[in-house]
Amino acid sequence: MDLRSQAVNDIDADLVIDGTDALITSQHGFGQDILTQKFNEIDLRFDKSDEIFWCYMNQKSRPSYTYELGDEIQLVQDWVHTNYAMDASHAVDPLRYFVCGSHTPGIYNLGGDLKHFADCIRRRDLGALKKYARTCVHMQYANSTGFGAPIITMALVQGDALGGGFEHALAFDILVAEKSARLGLPEILFNLFPGMGAYSYLRQRLSRRETEQFILEGKLFSAEELYDMGVVDILAEDGKGEAAIVEYTKQNRKRFHAERAVYKARRLANPVTIDELLEITDMWAETALHLEEADVRKMERLAMAQERRIERSLRSVQI
Repeated sequence: MDLRSQAVNDIDADLVIDGTDALITSQHGFGQDILTQKFNEIDLRFDKSDEIFWCYMNQKSRPSYTYELGDEIQLVQDWVHTNYAMDASHAVDPLRYFVCGSHTPGIYNLGGDLKHFADCIRRRDLGALKKYARTCVHMQYANSTGFGAPIITMALVQGDALGGGFEHALAFDILVAEKSARLGLPEILFNLFPGMGAYSYLRQRLSRRETEQFILEGKLFSAEELYDMGVVDILAEDGKGEAAIVEYTKQNRKRFHAERAVYKARRLANPVTIDELLEITDMWAETALHLEEADVRKMERLAMAQERRIERSLRSVQI
């Protein structure tokens, strides 16, 4: 399933989708060759002895959610669905855990493509904003439902997860963060709100009042603060995030099926449907067109600051 095509179809047809179904389609012939494919935006690893599949974002430009990143992640989501949800009995290697992290130094993901947003707002292009936003929430929904496979999903945050980057991490069953990580939703700084899953997924972890305060204050939190609040599930020492996940899976191997059922029960008791996500993200796009020029310029300055930061981070690794 092509993310952009799905989003355009939704807009054109005002598609109504059963919120209980994962938005992943079977792509026959994927087989077991995903690890041999060449990707530009992600790195993959399958630790078969631990039954953990690792997917790392590894963008060389500004680490935000681009169509290119989304397309590659979608291929991985489809592969998991095809091999483990359609008929897991034919899977060569057992899979229990899916982990999404980042290989960008000090950064998990900085969220939406702010330059794209600014351009769309100036052109008054509501359709383009909706297309981008719907693309993102389809990916979010797939993450939150484990791609329809009998697995537990985890986000591993080893750097800053801001805006849409934080929204992305919230969609997984378990949120793991290293102590130096910073997480937050700064969109209110340019008079917008995070519209790609933040309210829905935070509401599964916080009260209504806490969720709205979190969004409207735009504060950045340390991983330790969010652990104390119950938003972060596992707090790891810096540089020890991967090891903490491996240790967690080993310690809880016997209760895997019960634990997975608990997370499924969470989704049933406090459901986040695709219809809900689409309606909120459309509202986000419509709200964006109310921004004033000063807000758009602030958005562009933030995008430039993010680019300078990633350049510094990459230079520090190369030295």
